[in-house]
Amino acid sequence: DKQQLLQYLWQALRERRLPEAISASNQLTGRFPKFAPGWYASSHLAQSVNQPRKALLAIDRALRLETGHADWQLHRAACLLKCGELADAREALERFCADPAALGLTTSAQLSQLAFLCNQADLHKESGALYLKLTRLEPGNGGHWYNLATIQRFQGMIDAAEASLAKAIELNPKDYEAYELRADLRTQTVDSNHVGQLEKVLARGIEQPAGEVRICYALAKELEDIGEHARSFAYLQRGAALRRKHIQYRLEDDLQIMREIRKTFGAAFFDRNLPGYQATGPIFVIGLPRTGTTLVERILGSHSQVTAAGELNQFAELLTRQLRNSPAQQRTSRADLVSDAANLDFEQLGKAYLKSVQPLAGPTPLFVDKMPLNFLYAGLIHTALPAATIVQVTRHPMDTCYAIFKRLFGDAYPWSYDIEEVALYYLAYTKLMAHWNSVLPGVIYEVRYERLVADAERETRQLLDHCGLPWEKSCLHFHQ
Repeated sequence: DKQQLLQYLWQALRERRLPEAISASNQLTGRFPKFAPGWYASSHLAQSVNQPRKALLAIDRALRLETGHADWQLHRAACLLKCGELADAREALERFCADPAALGLTTSAQLSQLAFLCNQADLHKESGALYLKLTRLEPGNGGHWYNLATIQRFQGMIDAAEASLAKAIELNPKDYEAYELRADLRTQTVDSNHVGQLEKVLARGIEQPAGEVRICYALAKELEDIGEHARSFAYLQRGAALRRKHIQYRLEDDLQIMREIRKTFGAAFFDRNLPGYQATGPIFVIGLPRTGTTLVERILGSHSQVTAAGELNQFAELLTRQLRNSPAQQRTSRADLVSDAANLDFEQLGKAYLKSVQPLAGPTPLFVDKMPLNFLYAGLIHTALPAATIVQVTRHPMDTCYAIFKRLFGDAYPWSYDIEEVALYYLAYTKLMAHWNSVLPGVIYEVRYERLVADAERETRQLLDHCGLPWEKSCLHFHQ
């Protein structure tokens, strides 16, 4: 009976029949609370519906009932990462890396999963060693070579990464991500580039639109490198238009949200002087992508008193969660959520944010949260955390918009694949930032990208001074 239920749960989960999977999970854990495989399957279900805390509780229950399952322990490390429990996740992963076979990790699938989790936990050395081991165990698997190349690139081993990508492409000529990553590794030259090969790949025909998009972007990048700008732009437009065609997105929805934010959070809102949570830890770095936010994050992260915590989505997630959980919240449109946000408990929001990022914030007094899209919430961030620092990075409009247009993002920035949409979004962004600066004068510190690269020391000194940090020369050597 319980085995049939378990099989049914796994099948429903594989086929994404989530209501049926949830029903089977409830029956299994309710009727057979001492059946460990039921809790393990339920943990996978919770993780697949983005309930990491529930997933962690379920896998802990499974492991209390039955110890010694290597796959279960590995899954628990994945749950810890999803919950932001970075220190515990790293400890578990490092234990596995010390001797994978002794702890029961013997298959290439298990080692691959361990390598992937190590990479997510910023254990890049361990991840690289595992992928190198996998290329020796299964030299004919192109995926292992591609994964190894991503780690080598991160570690600055560009020649090694290029060789690994060449191997990945040789083994799987349809690995279009590998072509794109290879184009991006270095500045190509007239004597050394892959334009001919890429054009042949395109001429042969590519079944999947996503693959054609990647080859077009790779060609645009390499042709720009060698100075063939007209051909570069033609491929860029072709790739961007194809990408945009397959995205369901309405720009007007985002523009309306920004208008709604300006209307809701005007001077009258800030005149209320709402109590926020007094804490000086966070430095929020905001702006549009490709403006230099990463550069500023790395400069700050090179200071001994600052941890670069990465692109954290916690503020937006906690804000939305608090809105969804509010007793009066029956409406679900994004515009409604904006107007309802004016009545949040901002002190509680600030406290919840700091608690959620604590595992990522490091041991230093300050940390950088570099989520560009937090520009939408700048006024709310200041209300929730009045002592936090907010730094906006700006760059020349043409440089910003073109750099965005020629970048193939993941799922973010759906407006970035049409030139007119890029321009309209940029205008809405500048209006919103002008609004924040008008209602909160002096709160947002601006770093101009052009000034920063022209006189790094002077601009860095001023930035550190604004953040209340003493001068450290290491901030000029962030690239090392």
